Parts: sequence; C-alpha cells; structure tokens
Amino acid sequence: MTDLKEMLKIKAEDLDIVNQLITNPDNKQTKELCDLIEKFGGAKAINEKAQQARNPETMMKRLKEMDSPYVADLEWLMEQRDKKAFVSLDDYCKNILGKNGNTSFVDSSNAVTLEISAMQFFPWLMVQARQAIEKKELMPGRIIRVRNMAEQVEDKGDIIATALAMQIIGATYVESLDTRGTDGSNVHLGGPDTITGYFGGIGQPNNHPVKWAEEFLKYYTTYGIKEVLNVNAGTILLGYMMHRLGVDIKFKISVFVGNDNPYFIMWTLMTARLFCREDGTTPLAGFNLSNSVNNETIRGANIIRKELGLEKEVRFEHHITETCQAIVNQPYNRRDELLEIAKEVPNISAKHEGGEIEIEKKREHPSNILEYFLTKQEILEQGLMESLETNYLDKHHSVNITAKALIKSGISVIAAKKLH
Repeated sequence: MTDLKEMLKIKAEDLDIVNQLITNPDNKQTKELCDLIEKFGGAKAINEKAQQARNPETMMKRLKEMDSPYVADLEWLMEQRDKKAFVSLDDYCKNILGKNGNTSFVDSSNAVTLEISAMQFFPWLMVQARQAIEKKELMPGRIIRVRNMAEQVEDKGDIIATALAMQIIGATYVESLDTRGTDGSNVHLGGPDTITGYFGGIGQPNNHPVKWAEEFLKYYTTYGIKEVLNVNAGTILLGYMMHRLGVDIKFKISVFVGNDNPYFIMWTLMTARLFCREDGTTPLAGFNLSNSVNNETIRGANIIRKELGLEKEVRFEHHITETCQAIVNQPYNRRDELLEIAKEVPNISAKHEGGEIEIEKKREHPSNILEYFLTKQEILEQGLMESLETNYLDKHHSVNITAKALIKSGISVIAAKKLH
C-alpha cells in the first residue's frame, strides 16, 4: 500500500510546468488579472484605499453627508455597546448553567461561531439588536448577506451602515457580489428557482470571472468590503491568485459549490494550500459544506485540513437549519450532530438559514431561500417586508437555541465579540 501511495506523489517537474503556465507572459488569464490590479493602482494602493474606506470615522462621515437615517441607529448601537447593555457571555452561561456557572465551565478551544443568513436589510439588524438586549440573547458572531450590491448602494447608505455596524458589534460578515450566475450570464438557469438543483457551482461563463474580480475591487476600494461569497471554481482560483498578488481579499465558498465528500474537500483545501502566501495565510476564510455531509465526513475533512496546516485559517461552515422552502427537504435540523462533532473538531460555525421547524410550519409565510433574490421594490409591492423580517428573527431564535445547547454540552460559542 505504501508503494501505491508513493505513485500519487506530485513530481517537482510537474509543479514546475504549472508554475511555467502561471508565470508565462503570454498567459491570457494571468495577464488579465495583473492588468486589472494595475488598473486599480496596484495591490498596495488597493489595500490602502480599502483601509481608508473601512475607517469608522470615514464611514460615519459619508452617512451623515448623505443624510442617512441609519446614523441615529448606529449611534444608538455604539452607545448600547459602550454601556454594556448586551448580556455578557458569562451571564449568558449563568442563565443556562445556574448562578455558579460561567465561561470557565465550558471548553473554549473548540468554540463554535454562531452564524446567521441572510441579513438582507440594515433595519433588521437593529430590530435583532434591540430584541437581544431585551431578551438577554446573543448576537451572532458571523453574518451573511445575499442582497443585491448595487441596490444596497442606492438604499440610504445600507451598504455603509452594515459595514460599520459589523465593526461596532465585532462580527465577521460576507457580502455576495452581483456578478454570479443569477445575473443572466448562465444560460442554463431559468431563474433563481433552478439554482437549488445545481450544487456544483452556479456558473460564471466566459469573461465573467474577471468581471467578478473587478466588481470585488470596486466594492473593496469604495466601501472596504473585504469578504465575499464565492460560487464558482474559476472565481475561487481568481481569489487565491489575487491574494497571492498582494490584494487582501477574503472569501467563503458557498454551499452551491457542492463540497459534499472528503475528496472534494481535499481538492478545495489543497488549492488553498498551494496558493498560500509565504506567511501561510490564505484568502479562504471558510466554506459551506453540503447539506448532505455527515459527521464522519467532517471528521475526515478535519484530518485533511489539519495536515495541510489550515485548521486555524479555514472555517467549516455547517448548516444547522435551512429555509423552510426551496432548498432542502424538511424536516432538516443538524443541531444534535453539531453537539457531537464540535467536541472533536475545532473552527466550525453553526449556520442558521431557517427557523425551528415547528415554528416555521405555523408561519403564514415560512422562510424561502428564493426570496433572497427579490429586489426591495418587489418585496414592498408584494407586502412581504414584515414577513421576511419575522423569518430573519426566527433564525436569530434558532441561533440562541443552538448557543444554549452547546453551552449545556460544555462547548463555548463565538458571538459578536464587542457586545458580549
């Protein structure tokens, strides 16, 4: 068996051939990317522009200049944070474990990141924050957005308000660029409803990967948006290459890419390793495992991740709940499996894309993943905004059920770090 395994070893000369391909001055793909980075002033200038755009004072000034109604909300959020209005993690643990319980009673080495998707509108975050104070709940430590980027820009500063709020509360977050298969580029898709049947990458045909990269650079330098969703093997490769060339991009790989077995996961992580910078960093912040994976697959994936030195770098983002409609067969809830695997595998996030099944079934309007693709105008015309906000708060409710279950089982959680 040892001899057979040796046959799989990649020869140095084969790696040399790949390097020759990548560095060939006539390589169209590499040249297009390098030209694009130069168009934006080079990697150093790009990162500096992004850092300035992400500066909290700069963001607040821009919001005030456009007379955004979200300024007051953000000032309130900072005030609540500073006066420690949100429940502390210690007190949250005491509420669950009893008055003698605190964070020292739970294992923080395998702390699970609390994740919610999708936070489409800034006002939802404020409703969520007020509820969290009132009910002594945790705000998630990771927030996913799937709202149209161009629409956010035009909506009273929503894109800036959200970016600033994430810094205020201490949460990581992800935006979803508009250059993706749902933009009409993929002729195989009849609409968002057909995406849910294709878990192998949504599609970025022809010259769309470079358009994706350009869109990222636009929002990175203008609004400081650093981490984005990645749905296609081509744009995943571009993300690795951009990072290697000095652009401080971060991305997470979507569930739609289809990482559903250890071989696929090994492919994903090997590529991340091969394109790491000299300091060992990778732009791959995490990736969603397929809804079909079981704990044995996650165990195997962790061995691969650890052997490649990416255990701390790359997060496994595991769906615990899913929307009631249009993506997976219900009932779907992986909380019990999470409680088991989190004791063994570090750096996992518990992603909540739906509410509790028994609650969802009673809703007049249960959650539906296809509604992520509705414009704000369509939502308002159909009178859905209140229902969608309720769906989002149902997900927040599920986040806290998971947090309580983890703490009861002796596992700590990562919530919004500056609030709790």
